[in-house]
Amino acid sequence: MSRTKRALLFTLALLPVALVAGFFAARYTLKIVDPAMLNQAVEQIGSETALLAITVAQTVLYALVCGFFGCILADRIGLMRLFRFAKKPLLVTLAASLICGVVFSLDAWTFGRWIPEIGASYAATGTFDADTWMASILYGGIIEEVMMRLFLMSLIAFLVWKIFFKKRESVPTGVQIAANVAAALLFAAGHIPATLQTFGALTPLLLLRCFHLNGAFGLLFGRLYRKYGIQYAMLSHLLLHIVSRTIWLIAF
Repeated sequence: MSRTKRALLFTLALLPVALVAGFFAARYTLKIVDPAMLNQAVEQIGSETALLAITVAQTVLYALVCGFFGCILADRIGLMRLFRFAKKPLLVTLAASLICGVVFSLDAWTFGRWIPEIGASYAATGTFDADTWMASILYGGIIEEVMMRLFLMSLIAFLVWKIFFKKRESVPTGVQIAANVAAALLFAAGHIPATLQTFGALTPLLLLRCFHLNGAFGLLFGRLYRKYGIQYAMLSHLLLHIVSRTIWLIAF
């Protein structure tokens, strides 16, 4: 099977997941966005339903483009593997995800105590909200891994390989590791504007939390992708959210 055909098949399989993930992510976003900004957007577009549809379409477009080209890039650098699960990698992924999910949940009792606004937000997590759960599991666990690991990490590794190590027949392991770190840092840095908008200012503590929650765990997902395949990174990411949200649901 050609590289392009494999990428197309992966993209087609991703389409229904992207639609559902985009729907719940859009609903979640509309709930947390500033009411004044939401009203302004609704006035410009015409209705909240139209705004929801546009947001879903954007998510699907990003996912499919990143999925298609990510597959091609992953294949070029030797990281595209059969989409199946083996016993040993699966057990490693489950164990790592359980531990990281617990560590991730500690945000409520660390930064949640040190930063009043964060502590107040956790007080509202004691009831189950389907939009929040599905958005974090499907969008965070699958779509973000397609964009950040399968596409971005692969792209960085490919570019560094071709620019600095073009005489090598394959991508050096060090380049793959550096690409993983770079993708995790870029993902974390991408959350700085939202952090600034939410809290009105950036403090060292807020920056530490931003890079801890959005970057540190990405290193694990990138290693799983590099060592076993993108499916393990997806599984680990979504399990992290399931574990942490289950803990918050019970605790609050």
